[in-house]
Amino acid sequence: MARLNVNPTRMELKKLKARLSTAVRGHKLLKDKSDEMVRRFTEILKENKRLRDEVEKELSLTLRQFSVARSVTPAFEAEAAFSMPSVAVGVECGSESVMGVEVPKVSLTGSRRADGLPYAYAEITSEADYSVGMVSALLPKMVLLAGTEKRMRLLAEEIERNKRRVNALEYIMIPQLEETIRYIKDKLDENERASVVRLMKVKGKQ
Repeated sequence: MARLNVNPTRMELKKLKARLSTAVRGHKLLKDKSDEMVRRFTEILKENKRLRDEVEKELSLTLRQFSVARSVTPAFEAEAAFSMPSVAVGVECGSESVMGVEVPKVSLTGSRRADGLPYAYAEITSEADYSVGMVSALLPKMVLLAGTEKRMRLLAEEIERNKRRVNALEYIMIPQLEETIRYIKDKLDENERASVVRLMKVKGKQ
């Protein structure tokens, strides 16, 4: 490991020891933070998998129900019935902190007709009613799933950055400081021995 290019003095040795102590303490804190972030990421990953499985299953059932509704309804009637939405959907976007990482917090807002349908009961068959109800129930889960996946992505990026910092401290900075401290100590010991030898020679001549 290459050492730092510094003068081998006692003042420099004191500074390097202080830097080493700070680096070791920072490494421990970053390592603990990284471990906790991985734990939180694992929890969100499990929640995301559960949500994704639910959404994919319900979406498949919803599309199947829409296919049934279209099969028993003339195409022009279905298009007319669904051309006017019954729901005005808005999204409230906020944020919250997870281990120092700002992640999105999303919720749906909106208003709908009392029956939740974009058409009158007499206009279309009951199969379409089931389809609309299934979509209405599915939409909040899809928004929640999108927010969860964004959380995962942001946490994964921060975990990677934190890992690089930990590795830089563990494999580069701390070994460099330790090597430089050893070098300075060896130099100081060597200078001290040389001084003792000079003093002994002077005394011998006297």
